[in-house]
Amino acid sequence: GQGFAFRRKQKIERQYRKLLKKGRRVQSQQDNQFTDTYPEHLKHLYLAEEEMLKRQRRRSPDDSEEKLNKAEDFVLETMRCHYTVLPQDGVHVLFSYRSVMTEGKFKKKTSNQKAKEEYEKIKAERARKKEEAEKRQQQREEAQRLYKQKKMEAYKILSKKTKRGQPNLNLQMEFLLQKIQQNT
Repeated sequence: GQGFAFRRKQKIERQYRKLLKKGRRVQSQQDNQFTDTYPEHLKHLYLAEEEMLKRQRRRSPDDSEEKLNKAEDFVLETMRCHYTVLPQDGVHVLFSYRSVMTEGKFKKKTSNQKAKEEYEKIKAERARKKEEAEKRQQQREEAQRLYKQKKMEAYKILSKKTKRGQPNLNLQMEFLLQKIQQNT
């Protein structure tokens, strides 16, 4: 019937079915990842970006004309408004009513870059906390040192004896007078 072995068997079957379901889901996601099914109204943007990436792979980084093409591609890619083309020294430059910003602002950060930044923030925070803790520790040690020094001076004054071994009441009275004067 319904003994522990039967329940264990059911549990294992459930886990197996769950794994199978997960495997199917992962496969379907991987299949979708490599298909070129773009939304129809955005297809031209995706194709232009693909073309730009292909051109970037082929070019050398030193060529100034290629740098200009790269800037043009970047401007085309980042601006979503109407363009006007103005000839300037035989080179066509693209402008819009938006100012052209640096390329770095428009590139999305990868998860690795985000993780590195997060790690750096945490590292800086830990270093700051460590410095604060060290500073507090030094202040505490300095306060303890001063406290012990005062105690020792008070002990020396109060434990002085006369030639006959009696406590020196004159020094004790002077010490108490100093203490009263410091408090007021």
